[in-house]
Amino acid sequence: MKIKKGDNVIVISGKDKGKTGAVVRAFPKENRVLVEGVNIKFIHKKPGKNIQKGQKIEKALPVHISNVMIVDPKTKKPTRVKFSMEKGKKLRISSKSGTKI
Repeated sequence: MKIKKGDNVIVISGKDKGKTGAVVRAFPKENRVLVEGVNIKFIHKKPGKNIQKGQKIEKALPVHISNVMIVDPKTKKPTRVKFSMEKGKKLRISSKSGTKI
């Protein structure tokens, strides 16, 4: 998976198109990422023994990785990721500017 925790990404499709945020958590088996401030849903809690009133809680849900792209650190625009080997280490490189991610 080319997107990792801590990367700055931009949403390229869906209801949150154009929003940017940092990846909070990655789910590689499901091909999804949890992005800060994107795909917010309201969950309604019923009143229970501990909770006297019902509540409306905001929860961020994961987004599919095909709907996000990494933001290029130099140009601040969405970019693809290339890999290259340098001294036995695998590096992620921005396709547009050629800078390390």
